[in-house]
Amino acid sequence: MTKKHSLYSLAAAGILTLGASAYGATLINAAGATFPAAIYGKWFQEFTKVDPNSQINYQSLGSGAGIRQLIAGTVDFGASDKPMDDAAIAKITAFHTLHFPTVMGGVVPSYNLEGVAKDLNFTGPILAQIFLGKITKWNDPALAKLNAGVKLPDSDITVVHRSDGSGTTFVFTDYLSNVSPDWKAKTGKGDTVKWQVGLGAKGNEGVAGQLKNAPNSIGYLELFFAVQNKMSYGAVQNKSGKFLRANLDSVTAAAAAASKAMPDDFRVSIVDQPGTNAYPISSFTWLLIPDKFADPAKKKAIVGFLKWMLSPTGQAFAAPLSYAPLPQEVIAKELKQISKIQ
Repeated sequence: MTKKHSLYSLAAAGILTLGASAYGATLINAAGATFPAAIYGKWFQEFTKVDPNSQINYQSLGSGAGIRQLIAGTVDFGASDKPMDDAAIAKITAFHTLHFPTVMGGVVPSYNLEGVAKDLNFTGPILAQIFLGKITKWNDPALAKLNAGVKLPDSDITVVHRSDGSGTTFVFTDYLSNVSPDWKAKTGKGDTVKWQVGLGAKGNEGVAGQLKNAPNSIGYLELFFAVQNKMSYGAVQNKSGKFLRANLDSVTAAAAAASKAMPDDFRVSIVDQPGTNAYPISSFTWLLIPDKFADPAKKKAIVGFLKWMLSPTGQAFAAPLSYAPLPQEVIAKELKQISKIQ
């Protein structure tokens, strides 16, 4: 088993328990997004070489669960692909929640389509119509027009979506809300939404599994899960009219414009960004860190991890796992924010 597949297995299990095993180690519990679970597992493992007295246990449960557990006080920090809104932040009175972007990734339309080897093209409005249940056949004229020369089957489309509170869902529905008035009016954006059609599955790993088992299906996955599971995924037309598959370059291009105007609290959407080479369904993912810790040892360990994660050494682990490293402008602002942690 390769190191990448080993990390994926940990993520699929939902729990990443990595760190020092020595008696008296500082134990830190965290939970949240499945989107970055592979890079977080690698980081927490590598950080123990820097700070052998720290142990970070991460449960890959979904962004919604990460936010809920942070609010409930059952974790030391959370993780989410969706920034917390003002109402969620206000529910915590013991501290203020700081958002720290960690890496960037893309959400891809992934499908299991028998007899079709070529990568398919999609537009945002057509994806919206598929997930609204208005385009129900693979050989629908709208899809056929985008994919000239591809023999699409006369088969019903099986839609697969997340069943849990999910930052990946937030990114996908945020994008659809930006490009489809019909989607915005009927479903909107959120980490959970009222789906019009489809089968639900828990976590990115659950959606990947459901797609593998359901012929003629389509869903949405974080890029890492699609790559690691050897799933087919399509190109999406961006604001410039170019069809792009998600990769490190196209996700980084999407963040370029947004990063220069990054708000001080780092809560920003980068879907549907301008730029010829910008992949349109891209996002930062965030650690949700309290600005106050009662335990000085936990504060020291978390501050140390954040500084290491933002260093060239930490960011270098991103690309091999199909995540895009952070822009330098963002890293510089985050390093200043670390001083707010008391």
